[in-house]
Amino acid sequence: MAIPSGITAGAGQKTVESDTPRLPGFERSILQSLNQPVLACEGQNRIIWANYAAEGFFGASRQLLSRHRLDDIFAFGSPVLQMVKNVNERQAPMAEYRVISSPLRSGAEVETDVFASPAPELKGVVSLLFQERTMADKIDRQLVSRGAVRSATGLASMLAHEIKNPLSGIRGAAQLLEQSVSENDRPLARLITDETDRIVKLVDRVEVFGDERPVKRKPINIHVILDRVKLLAKSGEAREITITENYDPSLPPVYGSEDQLIQVFINLFKNAAEALEKTANPCIKISTAFRPGIKIRVAGTSERISLPLEIVIRDNGPGVPEEILPFLFDPFVTSKSAGSGLGLALVAKIISDHGGIVEVDSRPSRTSFRVLLPMAPSDSAPSDSREKPV
Repeated sequence: MAIPSGITAGAGQKTVESDTPRLPGFERSILQSLNQPVLACEGQNRIIWANYAAEGFFGASRQLLSRHRLDDIFAFGSPVLQMVKNVNERQAPMAEYRVISSPLRSGAEVETDVFASPAPELKGVVSLLFQERTMADKIDRQLVSRGAVRSATGLASMLAHEIKNPLSGIRGAAQLLEQSVSENDRPLARLITDETDRIVKLVDRVEVFGDERPVKRKPINIHVILDRVKLLAKSGEAREITITENYDPSLPPVYGSEDQLIQVFINLFKNAAEALEKTANPCIKISTAFRPGIKIRVAGTSERISLPLEIVIRDNGPGVPEEILPFLFDPFVTSKSAGSGLGLALVAKIISDHGGIVEVDSRPSRTSFRVLLPMAPSDSAPSDSREKPV
């Protein structure tokens, strides 16, 4: 990979302009259009070029990056530093997987795959392409969450038969006891009744996971769903939160259950709003996009299902604690002191029942929940659509 001409290596470093052949404009445009961050470095690991994606990923402009070395981004002993050295020596590309890098401004650690290649036209120059956690990893995490949801389904059936029936007897006995005990003891009897009711409500919530009936789906305009959920959120938990949208108006209809999808996005909005309780200038961003090319194989079919419809709910809260991030969609996992840990597990179940996936990417000041769903068959129309023009 050649580096665009006219870029200098920084103070005290030799410029590469004299040694670099001028690149056609389309080649520079291709480098800049890549979604993956790309850096180029030369002697002493000094960064000499970065594309737009790298500026966003590392949270610094190209001019600022050019004043840093790879050693400022990667910890001492990082395999990337040795990889760059080996690429220069062997003049052959190399790759390292699951490497920890730190965006300059946030200081957060991000796991990436790193691909290094020598620049044939420039002696000593190495290009680095960073790929954040691969889609395969995200899908694998989703499959693990589906397994956890199946476990919750079995638990729900057990709870319904083994706990709710005895609880009704306990509650009835407590009510009778309240009528016969002294005035001083009545609060204790009432406490038994109230706690029994609370446990029954929790069991009722878990029982939702035991619903194995097929989802009744139809074409739905996802923007209608999101607008409705936004209206509900603005009148509730998100009353003091700025909500912005970036919708793709040409998005085709999703194939799903309106009620269940409303429940999914209510839970995601509620989760984001609760994460922003102590955040200055809290903000939730909603975006939709068409992402062709994403296909997975789901249970019950040998076909690979396309999931081109992307809905992202992003907040600027403190982020999800790293220790629970891999298990966030598992039942009873929560970072909230008063949380039940069932909201996101229900999101995972509903999206799984729709043949889609949901994933989370979290770092300080940026947590994103990304939902990928199948679109409706081409011979159908959104449920809220009016008569088609002739």
